Amino acid sequence: MSIFGTILSKIFPSSHPANTAPADPAAPAATSAPEAAAPAAAPEPVDVEAVLTALQANTSEQLNWRTSIVDLMKLLGLDSSLSARKELAGELNYTGDTNDSASMNIWLHKAVMEQLAANGGKVPDSLKN
Repeated sequence: MSIFGTILSKIFPSSHPANTAPADPAAPAATSAPEAAAPAAAPEPVDVEAVLTALQANTSEQLNWRTSIVDLMKLLGLDSSLSARKELAGELNYTGDTNDSASMNIWLHKAVMEQLAANGGKVPDSLKN
């Protein structure tokens, strides 16, 4: 499973369409159902901020997940090493210099939040900026 796919699985319920379809963060969410089929009811948006706040409440480590991709990954129990972040950057089509980790980290946090929103997450604008 991709790193972004793992992020989805940690935040979204297992029954959520974001977890039941292959996670391709570069592609917009789309269904492959025939046009004649009745559209399925859209799932309730997942309140990403509430899920992450609840996870933070259950850990003794103070993590700045609202602005730090490293802390967000730690909160989700993921490898937050530079190599893991470079892999995530590749998954999300980062075109900048991966050796400039500060710029890459800022971009990654924003991109992850935008992709969570694109996959059915309710993400406040404050987390996408």
